[in-house]
Amino acid sequence: MSTSTTSTDVIHANLAPVITQDEVDYEALPEGATLTAQCVAGAFAGILEHTVMYPVDALKTRMQALNASKNGGNGIFRSIYTISSKEGWLSLWRGTSSVILGAGPAHAVYFGTYEYVKKSLIHEKEEGHQPFRVALAGASATITSEALMNPFDVIKQRMQLAAQEGSTSDFIRTTKNILSQEGFHALYTSYPTTIAMTIPFTALNFVVYESATKILNPSGNHDPLKHCVAGGLAGGTAAALTTPLDCVKTFLQTKNLSLDAKIKGTDSFYDATKLIYKMEGYSGFWRGLKPRIVANVPSTAICWTAYEMAKYYLMKS
Repeated sequence: MSTSTTSTDVIHANLAPVITQDEVDYEALPEGATLTAQCVAGAFAGILEHTVMYPVDALKTRMQALNASKNGGNGIFRSIYTISSKEGWLSLWRGTSSVILGAGPAHAVYFGTYEYVKKSLIHEKEEGHQPFRVALAGASATITSEALMNPFDVIKQRMQLAAQEGSTSDFIRTTKNILSQEGFHALYTSYPTTIAMTIPFTALNFVVYESATKILNPSGNHDPLKHCVAGGLAGGTAAALTTPLDCVKTFLQTKNLSLDAKIKGTDSFYDATKLIYKMEGYSGFWRGLKPRIVANVPSTAICWTAYEMAKYYLMKS
């Protein structure tokens, strides 16, 4: 999410009407194959994005959860080593089953929605960069995809904290425990906050990526290195600027693991924000900043590169 993206070059009016097999323009997909190709490519990219830097994401969750011990004081990779030494290296991969189950469908919907809305807003005769319309398409995509992904993200974070809280790290048992003890609404308590975070994250991600590719790859050709660099810049920028909202989201998703009645009784974005500030001040909203950036730069770069590559080869086949 992840918490999190797609090809972004606007279709130019002077695009040649006939594209040969050797010159497939993956930026302008044939009308009949667009949705299928983009959904498959999006699912592939989403799973890679969420799993490649998963241990760093697990550390971020531990640092942001107020009821969890702070494991980031010794540096990111030293903290990861300490956790894996004490709890076993598999502890850093708890929750991947939830991510894999949710990321594929959610990212398929995400990319499919983005491309559909973008093409509805940006027409063939409109040349040039369209950052605001791209941002609107990205916001539409994230609202839709997060409706699918939010429950899986809640379950993932509960599983990530399982070793510290003495609870189960099994996907099915974790899900059953949440539903039986807290009700279905617990899977969506953080949804408004997630949307409040992912809309600016997605908007920044798409706009920075769109702008970077315009500079680095003005020809619009398939270039994995340039897609990777642009994706990394986009992911790092978006991750850094939305960290305070991510802290509130993590708080709401993990609050029921706490023994503190004040934490468990917090149900809204406003109340969570007040409590974080009361307990830790402004610094409480920047917990997990470094691992969030470290996780998002390569994962977003990989996501963009994998998406562009999958779409390119799907359209050549």
